[in-house]
Amino acid sequence: MALSEKELIERDLGRDVWQEALDAVRSIKAGKVGAIHAVELSPVVEARNKTGLSQPKFAELLGVSVRTLQDWEQGRRQPSRAAASLIRIARQRPDVLREVFG
Repeated sequence: MALSEKELIERDLGRDVWQEALDAVRSIKAGKVGAIHAVELSPVVEARNKTGLSQPKFAELLGVSVRTLQDWEQGRRQPSRAAASLIRIARQRPDVLREVFG
């Protein structure tokens, strides 16, 4: 149920925002935070992160445009089988890619 403007003003006049902020900080320090959600990275992002390369450098290594790499990372498109093989190598052995294409 939405409150009227008058009701909102009355509610806010009774608030102690400094105490609310202090309580929030204490809760955070005590580890009483809201829900924590784990975000699963796409295999392409994981591979690029493991190589330590920027999007432009990783795209160049794979022989694709940055836009194509971004499409793969965000799941809008799937890499070709050849690119998927390089991505798999980058995930499992990023040192090999850095050595070969360094």
